Amino acid sequence: MRIVVAHNRYREAQPSGENTIVDSEIAQLTAAGVEVLPFIRSSDEIPSMSKAAKALLPISPIWAPRAQHDLSRLLTEHRPDVLHLHNPYPLLSPWVVRTAHRHGVPVVQTVHNYRQVCSSGIYFRDGVICQDCKGRALGVPAIKHRCYRDSAAQSALMATTLAVHRGTWRSVDRYIALTSAIADHLRDYGIPDERIVVKPNSVPDPGRPAPLGDGFLFMARLSPEKGVDLLLDAWRRHPVGSLGTLRVAGDGELRHLVEAAAAERPDVVYLGQLDRAGVQAAVEASAVVIAAAMWHDVLPTVIIEALASGRPVLGTALGGIPYLVGADAPHEPAGTGPAENASAVASPVAPSLAGGGSSMPAGIGLGDAGWVVAPEPAALAAALPVARAGAPGLTLSARARYERTFHPDVVTKRLIDIYAGLAHTPNHV
Repeated sequence: MRIVVAHNRYREAQPSGENTIVDSEIAQLTAAGVEVLPFIRSSDEIPSMSKAAKALLPISPIWAPRAQHDLSRLLTEHRPDVLHLHNPYPLLSPWVVRTAHRHGVPVVQTVHNYRQVCSSGIYFRDGVICQDCKGRALGVPAIKHRCYRDSAAQSALMATTLAVHRGTWRSVDRYIALTSAIADHLRDYGIPDERIVVKPNSVPDPGRPAPLGDGFLFMARLSPEKGVDLLLDAWRRHPVGSLGTLRVAGDGELRHLVEAAAAERPDVVYLGQLDRAGVQAAVEASAVVIAAAMWHDVLPTVIIEALASGRPVLGTALGGIPYLVGADAPHEPAGTGPAENASAVASPVAPSLAGGGSSMPAGIGLGDAGWVVAPEPAALAAALPVARAGAPGLTLSARARYERTFHPDVVTKRLIDIYAGLAHTPNHV
């Protein structure tokens, strides 16, 4: 089987879980005997582009003529079975779907965010969940609020791109929804059930988990939607040293908040940006990993990395986080409900998720591999000591959830089955 994997890498200065997943997926497919032809562009290429190439950048999200030329040549030469698309922006463009179909190659896309509808891709603006562009022919609110790269002009271009390519997205042969919530998002966008498959991501197996460490680890981009300010607010509600150490890894616009907290309290340590080895060391040094997202975070890679190392996770009950820790229950689908519903998730946790007759405090949902709470400082503060005390009891089940659901052997087999189901479909000619 021969697969083209197409992806526009995010800038290396802004670490991306999506980049990590694409790299891992290519390695896992190759190890499984699949011939992978990477069709990769990187946003880091932009500064070194020629003046002529830069002149075409404003239209590249819509068309990207050089990428279509290069892809057409690749498809003609190698005649792959399937093209698997991840992020097309800004150097590939959704037009790669049309180019593949013109060559009779079916297309799979993994949906990592909400950019079929939302120009920023995250349904989050000015500190709250926002879905103002949902259902509109043109995302005028995104232009008004400068949602894409804080630029009215670039937001207008992205909103136009989404409008132009609505038909393109609806022609994709198979969508990979990372969770059932993303499947709901795609159905709401008009994608029929038979073209949606739920398949999570995986990360490489780090091997037998190290003995449980102490304290907590927050590892994410230091930006408002990731919730580092929410976490610091919750942490300050406890006496210094009472919860062990809070380690924070990452970089971003809210770095100054973390540095101030580390200067203020000896139980807060800022680790900066970590490489792969540093990430593993930080996970092993901790007992619990925190995912304090303030948006409908689709499938945070850091959670899968934590489970692989036998570390339970304390997260907010948004997006894919409840699914990841096994604490999901029937509720308004993440990424599809109105902002007021999504922000009021303290009480929807079913009593059975709190261990039935256990002494789990109200408002804390217990899953196979961690806990979920509302994205509010008081709720997170109440859950911190519960998670610290309960971590030893969830280490084995956290690792078991990884092996059962997110291990590369499980996920890669599922992905190959998806490809095989498309490889024999009628060609788009």
